[in-house]
Amino acid sequence: MLDRLALLFTRPAVTALARPLARAGVRANALTWMGFAIGVLAAALISQGAFGGGLLAIAASRLCDALDGAVARQTQASDLGGFLDITLDFVFYAGIPLAFAVANPARNALAAAVLLASFLGTASSFLAFAVIAAKRGLHNLAVPDKSFYFLGGLTEGTETLAFFAICCLWPHYFTPLAYCFAALCCLTLAARVLWGMRAFADKVPNQTSGPR
Repeated sequence: MLDRLALLFTRPAVTALARPLARAGVRANALTWMGFAIGVLAAALISQGAFGGGLLAIAASRLCDALDGAVARQTQASDLGGFLDITLDFVFYAGIPLAFAVANPARNALAAAVLLASFLGTASSFLAFAVIAAKRGLHNLAVPDKSFYFLGGLTEGTETLAFFAICCLWPHYFTPLAYCFAALCCLTLAARVLWGMRAFADKVPNQTSGPR
């Protein structure tokens, strides 16, 4: 819900930071892998109870995630870059709730499991919509520079990162926060299912001839 607004405010600064990196020959995919590695470090720190360090690592990881796209736009975007970006992002987003579960299994494990299940719902609806949209040649004009159809919702990346930050600042409240965010993810899933039913309800003529 807030991704477009966040992009509006952060893009000028991110673009400015990306220019010297692009001139220096830094590859977008290298930034993607660096962001993922720092994200793994964030999960490791959180799992050991170092929540402040984990929050700093999350911020650094997401900065790399923003820079990889900006560098790609200034050099050459690729399908491989888009694939790595979305795949490693989803692994990162799953790793943080898992880290909170490891940090305190007795208190956090069930809430983390519920949260991860809700993440699976939002991720699968996001990707399924993108696959069918690509098949039909649809493009999201609101987010034109993505390598796939970027479907929004109540719990986009900005909201998820804000949730992670709040959990790192007040880790003792992870359980109620996780249940609340999981509920928002379920609302996002329901909205995306409705969007998909409306967008893809019409029958596409079969491209093959003859009976099947």
